[in-house]
Amino acid sequence: MSFLTTILGLKGTANEKDGSSRMQRGVPAESPSLSCVMKENRDFIEKSLGQDSDIVLKEIAAGSYPLQALVMYTDGLTSQAIVNETILKPLAADSKSGSLRESATPEAAYQWLLHEAITNGGIKELTSWPELYLELLGGNTVILLDGVGKGLSVDTSSPKERAIEEPSSATVIRGSREGFTENLRTNTMLVRRKIRDSRLRCRQMNIGEMSKTEIAVMYMEGIAKEDVVQELFARLHAIKVPGILESGNIEEWIQDQFWTPFPTVFNTERPDMVSAALMEGRAAVVVNGTPFVLIVPALFTHFFQVAEDYYQRADIGFLIRLLRYISLLISLLAPALFIAVTTFHQEMLPTPLLISLAAQREGIPFPALIEAIAMEFTFEVLREAGVRLPRAVGQAVSIVGALVIGQAAVEAGIVSAAMVIVVSITAITSFVFPAVNMSISIRMLRFLFMILAGSFGLFGITVGLIALTLHLCSLKSFGVPYMSPFAPYDTYDQGDAIFRMPPWLMRRKPDYLGGKPHADRNR
Repeated sequence: MSFLTTILGLKGTANEKDGSSRMQRGVPAESPSLSCVMKENRDFIEKSLGQDSDIVLKEIAAGSYPLQALVMYTDGLTSQAIVNETILKPLAADSKSGSLRESATPEAAYQWLLHEAITNGGIKELTSWPELYLELLGGNTVILLDGVGKGLSVDTSSPKERAIEEPSSATVIRGSREGFTENLRTNTMLVRRKIRDSRLRCRQMNIGEMSKTEIAVMYMEGIAKEDVVQELFARLHAIKVPGILESGNIEEWIQDQFWTPFPTVFNTERPDMVSAALMEGRAAVVVNGTPFVLIVPALFTHFFQVAEDYYQRADIGFLIRLLRYISLLISLLAPALFIAVTTFHQEMLPTPLLISLAAQREGIPFPALIEAIAMEFTFEVLREAGVRLPRAVGQAVSIVGALVIGQAAVEAGIVSAAMVIVVSITAITSFVFPAVNMSISIRMLRFLFMILAGSFGLFGITVGLIALTLHLCSLKSFGVPYMSPFAPYDTYDQGDAIFRMPPWLMRRKPDYLGGKPHADRNR
């Protein structure tokens, strides 16, 4: 029986055809063991990878002993300088000095390569084809020795990455200017540089049947709740998809509930926010290839907090945070209240204001509801256009477009000036939210409240607020109530919800995360 038949574990003609098709697709063999014959290993690699031009296969002599070794790496992902310096150069030097005796066995030559010849610290043994493909296609160099059914993987990856810069999605006036990059090791390094504690854990795994995306779960052992960490690992291991290209792909799989407009997983580009969350008792998921790190559990209040709240004085941080919650109410309810009052409850307005609004609406062909929906829809289109257009013209188009269209619509008698003011204020307050995904959720609900206000007035808004409150209180993030510390109510945790109390009054982590004192705040 040939090596190919043996390694695939095939029996019969039908299985041979299936194994052949698996090899053409580059699928690892069913029997994952490596062969002791180097030529058979090379033939299988060439067939399974389709003789790709960027896969470099090079046979060299292993020291002075006449034993052949196969060196493999992926061009572009591997540093040629590291390969030459830590692998090829030591082997070439030994072929002259002869430190490996000619009487040595293949296993002795393998041990010599593992412990003496290769000076690179990132070396590990391989025993199966899935491990070999993972290392080879990940940028490492693989060495197979003739006569040995094992291989060696040497860390020679050289990823091209951008420099550490200030994150564009979370700018601050006072605070750190460094943000995450697309490299997993750089991101974990940024967190470890801020938390120099032996309890910080970093557990790495691969997700994606094709992409084999590297992710790292970080948490503080003894501080993070054990059931939250175990639940996170269980959800990550349950992900069975072809590929993970961004942390948003993982977010959709690990979130508690899909049928809700509110996010239950937090994401950020800032290492200081991730470090603070870890010390608080939460867990972080770092995904290779994206600067956005996921944090769980994520509650409603977390989406209105920024790192700068804790870098300013407590009174300043409280006022700025209070401003965000007021902006939340304005962004959610301002158009709906305007529609309800002008359509159903005109008696609530002062007479001069009512006369002024009536004069503005004279000749407007649409009811207030249609007017508001049209203006909001137009602004959402302009906002999206400003994001997708080239950066040099995107901002100019969005600003000029809003001014020109708004002024022209008022002069044409399509909308009233008061409606343009309300929509503008609503749009400005929606930019106050630190988290973009929470801003999108509020923008979605705004249209629902406008429909309720146009249909039932203030009664519809009240019913909508009750339903929204019930929905929020029913949500959970990894078993933690989403509206904590408001529901269930906790007096102590109110010091870091809407308020931002001084640090000496917040000496322990929140009750929903265990309520144990911080290790660095016990002194």
